[in-house]
Amino acid sequence: MATGVAHRLIRSGFHVCVTEIAHPMAVRRTVSFCEAVFEGRTEVEGIRAERVAGKEEIFRAWQEGKAPLMVDPECAIRRVLNPDVLVDAILAKRNTGTLITDAPLVIGLGAGFNAGEDVHLVIETNRGHQLGKVIEAGQAEPNTGIPGKIAGYTWERVLRAPASGSFMGRKRIGDGVEKGEVVAEVEGIGVVAEISGVLRGILRDGLLVGEEMKVGDIDPRAIREHCFTISEKARAIGGGVLEGILMRCNK
Repeated sequence: MATGVAHRLIRSGFHVCVTEIAHPMAVRRTVSFCEAVFEGRTEVEGIRAERVAGKEEIFRAWQEGKAPLMVDPECAIRRVLNPDVLVDAILAKRNTGTLITDAPLVIGLGAGFNAGEDVHLVIETNRGHQLGKVIEAGQAEPNTGIPGKIAGYTWERVLRAPASGSFMGRKRIGDGVEKGEVVAEVEGIGVVAEISGVLRGILRDGLLVGEEMKVGDIDPRAIREHCFTISEKARAIGGGVLEGILMRCNK
């Protein structure tokens, strides 16, 4: 979701700096800038992200038309850059510490934020009629805990760790999978597909996971190209953020 937002803003002419944790647990890695944490650089739909270490490297990346990405869990770089807009795209279903005073415009994605109190605007992230809506007062829809429905499937399409330990995939993103097939393992215990489709996302090998943690995502529509492009949900949320910024800029 964060990459979908950043991608839309960059294409719209904004300079965006992305901050990340040291060990990102993104499942849809082929469309996530967080891969730059491990690889040093990555590319999503024509936009290149590059891992940087400070202000000078951030400005150089912008000059080169890239998206600078820093390992900065506390987003301390905001005190150096003094951004006009701060977007909390952690999607933790709660506010982990973002304040309305962090920037002239602070936008929170999804549940856990209160527009007008801890952030200026909230963007609806639940699939459905309100997806991408800009909320100027109040909160987004509460987290249901149920994955969004795709082709009639919700829980079934999400792969979860059967135990705690080191994760190891047996399939790659874009591979076809069959119901009942083992697509990964945790400490030798198989992660079994509950539906057939295409593997849209899977964790990097070697990451430590907890029991029941999301480790993969099967798309029952089985369109391989979808694995390598930003989802309709992320694009809608990115559009909501862009709308919110333009609303405030044009007031």
